[in-house]
Amino acid sequence: MKDIYNIDMEKTQYSKLISDLPDIDISITMGCDVFCPIVENQYTEDWNLEDPTGQDDAFFREIISKIEKNIKDLSLRIKKNEISLNEK
Repeated sequence: MKDIYNIDMEKTQYSKLISDLPDIDISITMGCDVFCPIVENQYTEDWNLEDPTGQDDAFFREIISKIEKNIKDLSLRIKKNEISLNEK
């Protein structure tokens, strides 16, 4: 992430309690055969990505690229009102 997006995950990200999260409109699960907590939300989508743990940097970049593509696609579907979210 750091070399692609200039984001240092070790400095900017940390574990959070579910109770510390703000209200969630959209919940994305990555697949990966990892348990995800159930959170109240308006829309859930699973992206069925492989877990990159233990893989080389090229595999991580491949997964990052898929996530970026999925985010852009999700954003477009929201803008086209294909995904309906309630205003708060």
